[in-house]
Amino acid sequence: MPALPSSLISSVSCAPALTVSEAAGGLLAALADLPDPRARRGVRHRLTVVVTAAVCAVVAGNRSYTAIAEWIADVPAATALALGMAPDRRPSEAMIRRLLQAMDP
Repeated sequence: MPALPSSLISSVSCAPALTVSEAAGGLLAALADLPDPRARRGVRHRLTVVVTAAVCAVVAGNRSYTAIAEWIADVPAATALALGMAPDRRPSEAMIRRLLQAMDP
């Protein structure tokens, strides 16, 4: 019987890889019931899309609102589509900051 891998990295590398759409789709579904603290008028980006993109940015190592917004602005068009954003229309830093601060933790 072969020995079990002692490294977490080698254990994870054997797991099947998820595509961006599969991973983002699961997160979008998990966040679907979040209450939106914004007024209905003037909403340009869906709450779940912005929160999902912010979560992905934080997982990628970005900690400030500016870094999160820069990550969202710099993702490739295919990733933006998988996250539910139009590639040519991304949320701004101010919008991300206001939305995340208004949400109930």
